[in-house]
Amino acid sequence: MDTSLFAPWRSTASALNASTLLLRLIFGGLMIPHGYAKLTHFAEYQNDFMNLLGLGTAVSLSLAIVAEFGCSILLVLGLFTRLALVPLIVTTLVIVFGAHGGEILGDGEHGFLYLGVYLSLLLTGPGQYSVDQRLFGRSASANRRFV
Repeated sequence: MDTSLFAPWRSTASALNASTLLLRLIFGGLMIPHGYAKLTHFAEYQNDFMNLLGLGTAVSLSLAIVAEFGCSILLVLGLFTRLALVPLIVTTLVIVFGAHGGEILGDGEHGFLYLGVYLSLLLTGPGQYSVDQRLFGRSASANRRFV
């Protein structure tokens, strides 16, 4: 019986790349509808939206739309991934600690899960199955060093 699948100390580059792809597709894809809803119902959301750092509700809502809709699309594509993750991380920090008062085991739990995934992707990068890899990728030997 091949036990390499169950060995916790073994990993392959393809498993890491497939994992980052799944995380990007799932967590980027699940965030897009939140941003799209804010975009299509801007006027309705604007009056009740959180005023972040005194920027005003319209600016705060616009920044949330850019992060949740625009940056999530970039994340799904794996295009400018680490740069796109920064606004998503800031947005999830605001969701968890601003809107939900830091209740990571309560109402802020979903935001905290997104935050954990976004931070993990910031550390690992987009993986080989991304537009970033096609545009800015390293050689196969350079990728082997990190696995």
